[in-house]
Amino acid sequence: MSVKGKLKEATGYVEEETGEALHNDKMAKKGRDLRNEGRVEDGKFPKTTKPGTTSENA
Repeated sequence: MSVKGKLKEATGYVEEETGEALHNDKMAKKGRDLRNEGRVEDGKFPKTTKPGTTSENA
């Protein structure tokens, strides 16, 4: 696991959650893309659900 991948995933998470809170789909999507980039760098599978959806909302 790389530090760079972890930072991308964490930063993407914050941006995605902020975009969701502000109802800014573009920001949430950008955060999800960055988060997935970090996940792939660390050998994890990317998140495939639409940003803003969680298991509680499903």
